[in-house]
Amino acid sequence: MIILASKSPRRRQLLSMMGLDFTVRTADIDETMDPSQTPAHEVAAVSARKAAKIAAMHPDDVIVSADTIVVIDGKILGKPKDEEDAARMLRMLSGRTHTVYTGLTVHADGESKTQVVGTDVTFRELTDAEIAAYIETKEPMDKAGAYGIQGYGSMFVSHLDGDYFCVMGLPVCTLAGMLRSAGVEILGQI
Repeated sequence: MIILASKSPRRRQLLSMMGLDFTVRTADIDETMDPSQTPAHEVAAVSARKAAKIAAMHPDDVIVSADTIVVIDGKILGKPKDEEDAARMLRMLSGRTHTVYTGLTVHADGESKTQVVGTDVTFRELTDAEIAAYIETKEPMDKAGAYGIQGYGSMFVSHLDGDYFCVMGLPVCTLAGMLRSAGVEILGQI
């Protein structure tokens, strides 16, 4: 059985899109990141901790976990604490390029493998009115960097260099390769 160690509806949607049968188990772990480490290192570490937590309870299953962060000026932007924090993040991203990192872990047969995918995203200039209207939709409140590329936030993205699905939180091409390496058949091995 495949277990997705995430409560993210976007990750569930993307895993379903891959044609996989899976269940969901939330991995409640400490997601605190060490600022002395690189963002890529830390997003990988959080993803690996999520997989390890679920694998301890389901050692015979295939575990898929992920963690996504937004990085600008060396600062990690996680999920906003409140609307004011969301506005602060969106002002930081306005008219600039940032990097989205997704750490992805597959645990199978007692072994975990983690990869990190990075994608550069450029926002157009945002007005204060646009930021306020976007926050009113509530879409930014549960997303790293306070935006969702698959929703209203798509109107802010002027350029993307990398994997679109990384920005959504689950780089499906990379995941498909990792699952195949773990012996999981995906759509007759597409």
